[in-house]
Amino acid sequence: MISKWSASIGRVSGSIRGSSSPVTYALIALCCTVFLAGPASGIGPAYGSGDDLLAAQRAYFRHWGVIPAELFEGSPGSALTPATALFVHGTWVHLLGNMLFLYVFGAMTEERMGRVQFTLFYVGCGYLALLGYAVANADSEQPLVGASGAISAVLGAFLYLFPRARVTSLLPFLFFLPVRFPAWVVLPFWAALQWLAAGRASDGPGVAYLAHLIGFGLGFCYASVRYGRPTGPTRVKTAPAPAPEGENQP
Repeated sequence: MISKWSASIGRVSGSIRGSSSPVTYALIALCCTVFLAGPASGIGPAYGSGDDLLAAQRAYFRHWGVIPAELFEGSPGSALTPATALFVHGTWVHLLGNMLFLYVFGAMTEERMGRVQFTLFYVGCGYLALLGYAVANADSEQPLVGASGAISAVLGAFLYLFPRARVTSLLPFLFFLPVRFPAWVVLPFWAALQWLAAGRASDGPGVAYLAHLIGFGLGFCYASVRYGRPTGPTRVKTAPAPAPEGENQP
């Protein structure tokens, strides 16, 4: 039995090493590892339970997340939080939603950009998306965590690079029946939903839609400046309705 498990793990590791998008898989693995090791997952006995677990989670988010009101005080530690927050997630749904979209759209984008450029693009756009949200909400004391600013940038770049790629979506108003639309239909529709939601968003806990919009715009603009004409039709893996779980304000 052990030898079978070892062979399976070896095949998985080999497939990742031989993949043309290893950075995407490494980012997914890193985010999952950070989540499982931290108190947000709720499975680590070291953090206790009940009120102790909630206190540990609050302290964890405040330490690693972006707190706009503290970001511009000049502390070197605070200046790093828009980067550290990219790898922290608030809930299981938050994590799995983001990782699904990174898996679906990240691989093709990485293949087009290359490993080093995709890594810098992902971290840089994610940092700027969270920074932009912090500037717009400079008085907020609510910590902000999540990778969806960076993932939104990937969606923006994907839209420019592969506008005719057909994306399979599961739309709630169609009873979750799978339908295929080109990216130039699906992703602008998603961006419009983020715009509408951002206009109704409050300052309390929830989703930082503005970070999504900033990331999406950065990704699209970067791809349009850096690359030439978009590619032809491409098939994309099945994805749910186009809305990665947002930056979480736990």
